[in-house]
Amino acid sequence: MDRFVAGVHQISRACGTLAAICLASACIVVCQMVVIRYVLGASTVWQSEFVTFAVVAATLIGSPYVLLTRGHVNVDLLPHYLGETGKHWLAVVASGLGLIFCGVLAWTGWTYFYEAWSEGWVTASVWAPPLWLPLLPLPLGLGLLTLQYTADILCLLTGREVGSGETMPPEEIE
Repeated sequence: MDRFVAGVHQISRACGTLAAICLASACIVVCQMVVIRYVLGASTVWQSEFVTFAVVAATLIGSPYVLLTRGHVNVDLLPHYLGETGKHWLAVVASGLGLIFCGVLAWTGWTYFYEAWSEGWVTASVWAPPLWLPLLPLPLGLGLLTLQYTADILCLLTGREVGSGETMPPEEIE
């Protein structure tokens, strides 16, 4: 099981790197779009759509890394008042609900992706890229997020440390 958890953590870290690359490419394309539009006075065809796709891909594909590092927004009012056993079981239940939710979204995302792939859908823009390209991050990111939730639940149930420990403790953030 340690190999499985370590493998999932490695995949989640790779997702974080890919998400950063997507955001960097979106920034570069925005700069290129500004130069083409306002400096050269030419029109842009694909840039706005690419930036939207890249930012959405970064969000979805980066989600396993965010869960791994516990980088998401967290309201800890209820866990604050629970004992250690209560915190543990609240984490198990919350992770289980997250697993179910992401699993359903991943499954429906795969069916949507496959439909776009098999029917040759394209976007309704002038650029008209195949629609499966911007749809792929949905099932991919949520499928990998489901995998990260599975690893987290296994860690919780077997007493292992959840996540990678790559985040700063709350007292060091301020």
